[in-house]
Amino acid sequence: MSASPPAPPGAGGTRASEGSGAAIGWSGLLPVDKPAGMTSHDVVALARRRLGQRAIGHLGTLDPGASGLLVLVLGAATRCAVVWQGGRKSYAGTARFGVVTDTQDVDGRELERSELRPTEAQVRAASARLLGELDQVPPMVSAIKQGGERLYELARRGITVERAARRVRVDVWRWLEFGVDEARFEVDCSAGTYVRTLVHDLGSALGCGAALAALQRTRSEPFTLEAACPWADLEGGAPAGLLARHGLTLDRALETLPAVVLSAAALEGIGRGQAPRVPADALPQAAAIGAGPRSVVFRDEHGVALALGELRREGDGVHARPAVVFPWTVRTGKPA
Repeated sequence: MSASPPAPPGAGGTRASEGSGAAIGWSGLLPVDKPAGMTSHDVVALARRRLGQRAIGHLGTLDPGASGLLVLVLGAATRCAVVWQGGRKSYAGTARFGVVTDTQDVDGRELERSELRPTEAQVRAASARLLGELDQVPPMVSAIKQGGERLYELARRGITVERAARRVRVDVWRWLEFGVDEARFEVDCSAGTYVRTLVHDLGSALGCGAALAALQRTRSEPFTLEAACPWADLEGGAPAGLLARHGLTLDRALETLPAVVLSAAALEGIGRGQAPRVPADALPQAAAIGAGPRSVVFRDEHGVALALGELRREGDGVHARPAVVFPWTVRTGKPA
């Protein structure tokens, strides 16, 4: 007889409201409203303690000085992070004119100061030239690795290195309010865009310099700040029910991918590391063949997500090739 696989409480979130250890076995996403002054790692560490689950990561680092949306990944969702990365981002921020710093924000060491102040019309015109596809040089305080070390680690030791420009896209730059020294704005941009560098480049274009004075992430597609877990709930609220109120189960989170519903026999094969053939009538129209190792989600007839993978055309038809098999899918022992 084959050993029975564990039930998938994490996929459907059925254990998310049971006692202080509620998160154990739960898999999915938890959007959090991070306060300024904490690192993304600090938030992950707090979530581990509060929820009693070790397997926690996050999607997209948020600088310590920034606040707003930070999406945590829990349980088996940590193996699927690439599925939700790369979405469009939205930020609300404040630019301070007349200053240039080594970190491109007001917390850094001042390098230049100017008494020049741009007019509202000048700011709007200069920012309009920073829309669309841009080649952006990442700041030294970024988490990008170069030579095996993160840039911010080099910067802490006073080391500056050449950085290759990266292609980013800025879709919208909205100006909300203008003061004498500062202006508030909103930006919609691609993943990987550094808003501090946008503000720095704006200051260079204006000839007076500029640095980022405040930043809040309001959207990380498809997540929004409005739906995020309030910081007070994560920091001091009762763990029981927190995930039920604010979390998104793995089953629901993977609805962004085309679903391939497989028979019990095919799912048994996936659980044993095989690549079963998929009948033509089970192929969704939205699923491309050979689109990559995390391009489709394989589900059972009840909609439970059991694996991620891709569809490949092979000799006798299209086969399901799993890349990530969730723990509740894995079969052990000999087949019956």
